[in-house]
Amino acid sequence: MRRLFPVTDVTDETAAAEGAAGREWSLAELAAAYAYPEGPAPWLRGNMVSTLDGAAQHEGRSQPISCPADMRVFGVLRALADAVVVGAETVRQEGYRPARARAGFAAAREAAGQGPAPAIAVVSASLDLDFSLPLFSSPLVPTLVLTGAGADPERVAAAEKAGARVVVAGEGAGVDPARAVHALAELGHTRLLTEGGPRLLGQLIAADVLDELCLTVSPMLTAGEAQRIAGGPSVTLPRRFTLSSMLEEDGFLFTRYRRG
Repeated sequence: MRRLFPVTDVTDETAAAEGAAGREWSLAELAAAYAYPEGPAPWLRGNMVSTLDGAAQHEGRSQPISCPADMRVFGVLRALADAVVVGAETVRQEGYRPARARAGFAAAREAAGQGPAPAIAVVSASLDLDFSLPLFSSPLVPTLVLTGAGADPERVAAAEKAGARVVVAGEGAGVDPARAVHALAELGHTRLLTEGGPRLLGQLIAADVLDELCLTVSPMLTAGEAQRIAGGPSVTLPRRFTLSSMLEEDGFLFTRYRRG
């Protein structure tokens, strides 16, 4: 892996010493590169992958357009987060499992006052979820379910019976993105990560609560009608973000953008 941006004397010297291909970064180096910023909390970052022609998935899943380096970054971003916010459809399509504890991050998480693994926070208005799945039945830390005050009481009861913690984050059946972020922060989850899917990310963008986007650009072309990384309602004016870093490995670009 090579750092392409920001360019410094150290960057140039490192690139010259390691050659064009670079080397595999350690978990500690990746953690330092993706550390949450100091300052006001909460901080919500998104992590998505996109092909050169804008596809966020192939045949309904993101794995075919990913790579080992992307999965390393994926794991590090999870290890740094207090909670991972994900849409119900993505839980169903991607076969989500509970986040696992990683020995390489145990000391850092304990020093930061974090639990052994991030909580998974599932956003669902209908609560149309299989609560027998390991995500709900056997997580290392209880899974959170974000829903609205108007959610079906029977589904709420089913979620709670399975061991999930139901968090109300909306007045009606749906979830208000800003209220969801605030509710998670009140539970102590201020370092937030969302992995989509596209509809949820679009809602977060439209609500102007996304602080950072970690976008992997995959050197692939898929054509077809795959979703972009964000869908749903458009914003009145495009949100301007600023490039803060860019890494590269095997033709994949690992970019990090923050609010401009």
